[in-house]
Amino acid sequence: MKVRDIVRVIEDFAPLSNQESWDNSGLCIGSPDAEVTSVLLGLDCTPELVDEAVSVGADMIVTHHPLIFSGLKRIAPDDPVGLAVIKAVSAGISVYAAHTSADKVIAGVSGAMAARLGLEDVGILDPGENGAGLGVIGFLPEPLSAEAAIGLVKERFGLKVARCSRPSDVPIRKVALCGGAGSSLIGKAIASGAQLYVSGDISYHHFFTPDGFMLMDIGHYESEKDIVDILFSLIRKNFPTFAVRITENSYSNPIFYF
Repeated sequence: MKVRDIVRVIEDFAPLSNQESWDNSGLCIGSPDAEVTSVLLGLDCTPELVDEAVSVGADMIVTHHPLIFSGLKRIAPDDPVGLAVIKAVSAGISVYAAHTSADKVIAGVSGAMAARLGLEDVGILDPGENGAGLGVIGFLPEPLSAEAAIGLVKERFGLKVARCSRPSDVPIRKVALCGGAGSSLIGKAIASGAQLYVSGDISYHHFFTPDGFMLMDIGHYESEKDIVDILFSLIRKNFPTFAVRITENSYSNPIFYF
Protein backbone atom coordinates (compact mmCIF):
# COMPACT_ATOMS: atom_id res chain seq x y z
CA MET A 1 0.00 0.00 0.00
CA LYS A 2 1.20 3.49 -0.84
CA VAL A 3 0.39 6.76 0.85
CA ARG A 4 -1.22 7.87 -2.40
CA ASP A 5 -3.75 5.01 -2.11
CA ILE A 6 -4.99 6.30 1.25
CA VAL A 7 -4.95 9.87 -0.04
CA ARG A 8 -7.00 8.92 -3.10
CA VAL A 9 -9.78 7.45 -0.96
CA ILE A 10 -9.89 10.49 1.32
CA GLU A 11 -9.85 12.96 -1.55
CA ASP A 12 -12.58 11.10 -3.45
CA PHE A 13 -14.69 11.89 -0.37
CA ALA A 14 -13.25 15.34 0.42
CA PRO A 15 -11.52 16.83 -2.65
CA LEU A 16 -8.64 19.20 -1.96
CA SER A 17 -10.15 21.57 -4.50
CA ASN A 18 -12.93 22.23 -1.98
CA GLN A 19 -10.66 23.59 0.73
CA GLU A 20 -10.63 27.26 1.68
CA SER A 21 -7.84 29.41 0.21
CA TRP A 22 -6.30 29.96 3.66
CA ASP A 23 -6.26 26.27 4.55
CA ASN A 24 -3.51 23.65 4.37
CA SER A 25 -5.35 20.38 3.88
CA GLY A 26 -3.46 17.57 2.21
CA LEU A 27 -0.18 15.74 2.70
CA CYS A 28 2.10 17.97 4.76
CA ILE A 29 4.79 15.41 5.67
CA GLY A 30 5.94 12.51 3.53
CA SER A 31 5.83 11.33 -0.05
CA PRO A 32 2.80 9.98 -1.92
CA ASP A 33 5.03 7.10 -3.01
CA ALA A 34 5.99 6.07 0.53
CA GLU A 35 4.95 2.61 1.67
CA VAL A 36 2.29 2.50 4.38
CA THR A 37 1.33 -0.53 6.43
CA SER A 38 -0.84 1.10 9.10
CA VAL A 39 -2.75 4.37 9.62
CA LEU A 40 -3.57 6.13 12.89
CA LEU A 41 -6.39 8.71 12.98
CA GLY A 42 -7.02 11.61 15.34
CA LEU A 43 -8.46 15.12 15.36
CA ASP A 44 -5.13 16.88 16.02
CA CYS A 45 -1.57 15.83 15.17
CA THR A 46 -0.01 16.38 18.57
CA PRO A 47 3.41 15.11 19.70
CA GLU A 48 1.52 12.55 21.78
CA LEU A 49 -0.32 11.28 18.70
CA VAL A 50 2.99 10.85 16.86
CA ASP A 51 4.39 8.94 19.84
CA GLU A 52 1.33 6.69 19.76
CA ALA A 53 1.80 6.11 16.02
CA VAL A 54 5.37 5.00 16.68
CA SER A 55 4.27 2.72 19.52
CA VAL A 56 1.61 0.93 17.43
CA GLY A 57 3.71 0.76 14.27
CA ALA A 58 1.64 3.20 12.21
CA ASP A 59 3.59 4.88 9.42
CA MET A 60 0.85 7.33 8.42
CA ILE A 61 -1.26 9.74 10.47
CA VAL A 62 -4.54 11.21 9.23
CA THR A 63 -6.11 14.09 11.14
CA HIS A 64 -8.75 16.76 10.64
CA HIS A 65 -6.68 19.75 11.72
CA PRO A 66 -3.46 20.35 9.74
CA LEU A 67 -0.23 19.93 11.67
CA ILE A 68 1.37 22.69 9.60
CA PHE A 69 -1.31 25.34 9.29
CA SER A 70 0.72 28.43 8.41
CA GLY A 71 4.35 29.11 7.54
CA LEU A 72 6.82 27.76 10.08
CA LYS A 73 9.75 30.09 10.78
CA ARG A 74 11.45 27.62 13.09
CA ILE A 75 11.09 23.93 13.91
CA ALA A 76 12.13 23.35 17.50
CA PRO A 77 11.21 20.83 20.20
CA ASP A 78 10.06 23.54 22.61
CA ASP A 79 7.03 24.22 20.37
CA PRO A 80 4.27 21.56 20.13
CA VAL A 81 4.01 21.87 16.34
CA GLY A 82 7.77 21.79 15.91
CA LEU A 83 8.07 18.79 18.21
CA ALA A 84 5.37 16.88 16.31
CA VAL A 85 7.12 17.66 13.00
CA ILE A 86 10.48 16.51 14.35
CA LYS A 87 9.01 13.29 15.74
CA ALA A 88 7.08 12.48 12.54
CA VAL A 89 10.02 13.14 10.22
CA SER A 90 12.44 11.22 12.47
CA ALA A 91 10.11 8.21 12.52
CA GLY A 92 9.37 8.35 8.77
CA ILE A 93 5.66 8.93 9.40
CA SER A 94 3.55 10.58 6.70
CA VAL A 95 1.00 13.13 7.92
CA TYR A 96 -2.21 14.06 6.08
CA ALA A 97 -5.03 16.43 7.05
CA ALA A 98 -8.59 16.67 5.72
CA HIS A 99 -9.63 20.03 7.15
CA THR A 100 -11.94 22.40 5.25
CA SER A 101 -11.95 19.86 2.44
CA ALA A 102 -13.94 17.64 4.85
CA ASP A 103 -15.87 20.58 6.31
CA LYS A 104 -17.38 21.43 2.94
CA VAL A 105 -18.92 18.08 1.96
CA ILE A 106 -22.40 17.41 3.28
CA ALA A 107 -21.37 14.02 4.64
CA GLY A 108 -18.48 15.65 6.53
CA VAL A 109 -18.18 17.64 9.75
CA SER A 110 -21.40 19.68 9.71
CA GLY A 111 -23.42 16.83 8.24
CA ALA A 112 -22.33 14.67 11.16
CA MET A 113 -23.64 17.35 13.52
CA ALA A 114 -26.99 17.25 11.73
CA ALA A 115 -27.08 13.46 12.05
CA ARG A 116 -26.52 13.72 15.81
CA LEU A 117 -29.56 15.97 16.10
CA GLY A 118 -31.66 13.86 13.76
CA LEU A 119 -32.30 16.75 11.37
CA GLU A 120 -34.36 16.16 8.24
CA ASP A 121 -34.09 17.64 4.72
CA VAL A 122 -30.48 18.62 5.31
CA GLY A 123 -28.74 20.90 2.80
CA ILE A 124 -25.67 23.14 2.57
CA LEU A 125 -25.96 26.45 4.44
CA ASP A 126 -23.41 28.37 2.35
CA PRO A 127 -23.15 26.51 -0.97
CA GLY A 128 -20.21 26.95 -3.32
CA GLU A 129 -18.99 25.10 -6.36
CA ASN A 130 -19.71 21.44 -7.12
CA GLY A 131 -22.46 21.20 -4.53
CA ALA A 132 -20.04 21.69 -1.65
CA GLY A 133 -20.01 24.46 0.94
CA LEU A 134 -19.75 25.39 4.59
CA GLY A 135 -22.33 24.54 7.22
CA VAL A 136 -25.66 22.78 6.88
CA ILE A 137 -29.31 23.61 7.42
CA GLY A 138 -32.11 21.23 8.32
CA PHE A 139 -35.29 20.67 10.30
CA LEU A 140 -36.02 19.06 13.63
CA PRO A 141 -38.71 16.37 13.36
CA GLU A 142 -40.99 18.65 15.41
CA PRO A 143 -40.77 22.17 16.82
CA LEU A 144 -39.16 22.55 20.24
CA SER A 145 -39.04 25.31 22.78
CA ALA A 146 -35.68 27.01 23.24
CA GLU A 147 -35.14 25.19 26.51
CA ALA A 148 -35.97 21.83 24.95
CA ALA A 149 -33.72 22.52 21.97
CA ILE A 150 -30.84 23.44 24.27
CA GLY A 151 -31.41 20.23 26.21
CA LEU A 152 -31.45 18.18 23.00
CA VAL A 153 -28.16 19.64 21.76
CA LYS A 154 -26.47 19.11 25.13
CA GLU A 155 -27.72 15.53 25.33
CA ARG A 156 -26.80 14.55 21.75
CA PHE A 157 -23.32 16.09 21.95
CA GLY A 158 -22.61 14.94 25.50
CA LEU A 159 -22.21 18.46 26.89
CA LYS A 160 -22.26 19.55 30.49
CA VAL A 161 -22.39 23.21 29.50
CA ALA A 162 -23.02 25.28 26.37
CA ARG A 163 -22.71 29.01 25.68
CA CYS A 164 -26.06 30.35 24.51
CA SER A 165 -27.61 33.66 23.55
CA ARG A 166 -30.86 34.77 25.16
CA PRO A 167 -33.32 31.89 24.62
CA SER A 168 -35.71 32.56 21.78
CA ASP A 169 -39.41 32.91 22.52
CA VAL A 170 -40.42 31.27 19.21
CA PRO A 171 -40.57 27.52 18.56
CA ILE A 172 -37.37 26.10 17.04
CA ARG A 173 -37.72 23.89 13.98
CA LYS A 174 -35.14 25.09 11.45
CA VAL A 175 -31.56 24.64 12.63
CA ALA A 176 -28.27 25.75 11.07
CA LEU A 177 -24.99 24.11 12.01
CA CYS A 178 -21.30 24.59 11.33
CA GLY A 179 -18.49 22.59 12.86
CA GLY A 180 -15.43 24.39 14.18
CA ALA A 181 -15.22 28.19 14.12
CA GLY A 182 -18.51 29.31 12.61
CA SER A 183 -18.94 33.00 13.42
CA SER A 184 -18.59 33.93 9.75
CA LEU A 185 -21.81 32.09 8.90
CA ILE A 186 -24.09 33.74 11.49
CA GLY A 187 -25.49 36.09 8.84
CA LYS A 188 -26.14 33.14 6.50
CA ALA A 189 -27.93 31.31 9.30
CA ILE A 190 -30.16 34.32 9.99
CA ALA A 191 -30.89 34.81 6.28
CA SER A 192 -31.82 31.13 5.93
CA GLY A 193 -34.66 31.56 8.41
CA ALA A 194 -33.10 29.30 11.03
CA GLN A 195 -34.30 29.84 14.58
CA LEU A 196 -31.12 28.28 16.01
CA TYR A 197 -27.49 28.24 14.91
CA VAL A 198 -25.07 25.80 16.54
CA SER A 199 -21.32 26.18 16.07
CA GLY A 200 -18.10 26.91 17.97
CA ASP A 201 -15.67 29.73 18.71
CA ILE A 202 -18.39 32.39 18.76
CA SER A 203 -17.26 35.73 20.23
CA TYR A 204 -19.05 37.84 22.83
CA HIS A 205 -20.70 40.46 20.61
CA HIS A 206 -22.31 37.89 18.35
CA PHE A 207 -24.51 36.78 21.24
CA PHE A 208 -26.60 39.96 20.87
CA THR A 209 -29.05 38.24 18.56
CA PRO A 210 -32.20 39.48 16.78
CA ASP A 211 -35.63 38.39 17.96
CA GLY A 212 -36.55 34.88 16.91
CA PHE A 213 -32.95 33.73 16.51
CA MET A 214 -30.50 32.24 18.96
CA LEU A 215 -26.94 30.97 19.03
CA MET A 216 -25.32 28.00 20.76
CA ASP A 217 -21.56 27.64 21.03
CA ILE A 218 -20.89 24.00 21.85
CA GLY A 219 -17.10 24.19 21.41
CA HIS A 220 -14.75 23.75 18.47
CA TYR A 221 -13.62 20.25 19.44
CA GLU A 222 -17.09 19.08 20.41
CA SER A 223 -18.57 20.10 17.06
CA GLU A 224 -15.88 18.41 14.94
CA LYS A 225 -14.92 15.20 16.73
CA ASP A 226 -17.17 12.93 14.62
CA ILE A 227 -15.00 13.47 11.53
CA VAL A 228 -12.43 11.05 12.96
CA ASP A 229 -14.97 8.21 12.92
CA ILE A 230 -16.07 9.21 9.42
CA LEU A 231 -12.51 9.06 8.05
CA PHE A 232 -11.90 5.77 9.86
CA SER A 233 -15.01 4.20 8.32
CA LEU A 234 -14.04 5.53 4.90
CA ILE A 235 -10.59 3.92 4.95
CA ARG A 236 -11.88 0.70 6.54
CA LYS A 237 -14.62 0.36 3.89
CA ASN A 238 -12.16 0.73 1.02
CA PHE A 239 -9.40 -1.38 2.58
CA PRO A 240 -11.20 -3.88 4.86
CA THR A 241 -8.06 -5.90 5.68
CA PHE A 242 -5.78 -2.89 6.17
CA ALA A 243 -4.52 -1.89 9.64
CA VAL A 244 -6.30 1.35 10.49
CA ARG A 245 -7.11 2.55 13.99
CA ILE A 246 -8.35 5.57 15.90
CA THR A 247 -6.09 6.98 18.59
CA GLU A 248 -6.66 5.53 22.04
CA ASN A 249 -6.05 9.01 23.43
CA SER A 250 -8.92 10.39 21.39
CA TYR A 251 -9.62 13.40 23.61
CA SER A 252 -7.23 16.04 22.26
CA ASN A 253 -9.31 19.07 23.23
CA PRO A 254 -6.88 21.77 24.45
CA ILE A 255 -9.75 23.54 26.29
CA PHE A 256 -10.55 22.43 29.83
CA TYR A 257 -13.71 23.25 31.77
CA PHE A 258 -13.65 23.57 35.55
